[in-house]
Amino acid sequence: MAATYLKTMFGPRSRILQEAAGSRASYARMEAHAGERDMLSARETDFIRARDSFYMATVSEHGWPYIQHRGGPPGFLRPIGGNRIGFADFTGNRQYLSTANIAADDRVSLFLMDYPNRRRLKLIGHAHASDDPAHIAALMIPGYTAQPERMFLIDVVGFDWNCPQHIVPRFTEAEIQQGTEAMREELARLRARIAELEGPTS
Repeated sequence: MAATYLKTMFGPRSRILQEAAGSRASYARMEAHAGERDMLSARETDFIRARDSFYMATVSEHGWPYIQHRGGPPGFLRPIGGNRIGFADFTGNRQYLSTANIAADDRVSLFLMDYPNRRRLKLIGHAHASDDPAHIAALMIPGYTAQPERMFLIDVVGFDWNCPQHIVPRFTEAEIQQGTEAMREELARLRARIAELEGPTS
């Protein structure tokens, strides 16, 4: 349940607009179940492990929102116990915007997308950088050559699943290859059969 997420994110103005739209009563019932945090279940942790990218929002010291795309092999963002998730912060363009923002204000918001299946998971939490060897060992990716500068740990406070409306399915090259494998194998078989029937050409 996203009760804590909703209670945390809804402000007075959004509640006024919900009241005008007729949706406030439904959201109020959901918020009433909010505890200390929304606890991650197997559904969320499995989804998190399967992602190869996500978007993370932080707030600058000037009060402006900043959104950064993070990517890596599937599983580079992973649950590491309880409601904590983490990822290796690989060397990039050295602007250090997210790193600086988190040092000043540890609140973050993450968007995790599953375009083929039209699903998305939103997370909010408190983040901090770590150079603890145990965290580094837990978040390193075997065989991946990019070098991390630090590890980020995020203590998830709330989350919410969104409906598939307006999510356009998109597929990676690997997903397209997997989805068309049987068709390509059948095409190769038919071509071989045609060549066999036609016999050698002079």
